[in-house]
Amino acid sequence: MDEVFKALADPSRRLLLDVLNERNGQTLRELCAGLEMARQSVSKHLAVLETAGLVTTTWRGREKLHHLDAAPINAIADRWMTRYDRRRAGALADLKRALESAPMNEFAYTTYINTTPEKLWKALTDPAFTRQYWGVSFETDWKKGSPMAWAESGAKTEDPAQVVLESDPYRRLSYTWHTFTAEWADANGINAGTLAKLQGESRTKVTFTLEPQGELVKLTVLHDGFDDDSTTRAMCSQGWPALLSSLKTLLETGVPLP
Repeated sequence: MDEVFKALADPSRRLLLDVLNERNGQTLRELCAGLEMARQSVSKHLAVLETAGLVTTTWRGREKLHHLDAAPINAIADRWMTRYDRRRAGALADLKRALESAPMNEFAYTTYINTTPEKLWKALTDPAFTRQYWGVSFETDWKKGSPMAWAESGAKTEDPAQVVLESDPYRRLSYTWHTFTAEWADANGINAGTLAKLQGESRTKVTFTLEPQGELVKLTVLHDGFDDDSTTRAMCSQGWPALLSSLKTLLETGVPLP
């Protein structure tokens, strides 16, 4: 957590986080255009934020996009903030509240796993693995454009819009999120009111990017396409950190989290 505190101590870096909080997924050029900072300074600040885990990156063609990752700040809040009066916690608590309250149309998360791209790809696609840490299995051939059926908690979800969007083995995988059916809701204990909200929202998509980093693999998950004040995002942003932690534990120890 030392790197997180170091990153947040600089007002320019906090400003960058504010800018990404207003509109996530910006290029270096876009970030520089809205700030009175030299391009080199912005690059250095982004490098510090990325090292601290506060910013994660994805590629769109040749463009490198920067995304806010609030997980380290939430970890600090969970560890210490509840023990103190928030009015005395200062800028960190203000930033945390801003991150949690501002509507955002995407969720980005990065983790580093001691594994190989081949094993990680298999863990993302093979039902024998996905059932262990996710409780979900996918029925698809993982070819671009192919349909996907989701099997979870005894319910099977099928829809023509559930498709594989990208499939570049060991590097990048993307697909649309599943349809929210009454059967799925019953199997997962989702009440009628929440189901109605979920069904009224736009379909989202998730993208996994795998990057070898020596003996590790950097896994970036980008879940985007959420509506403002999205119920889907609120549910998924709580689930992804636990899910990916369980995936990491499974690959590194052979046993997923409980």
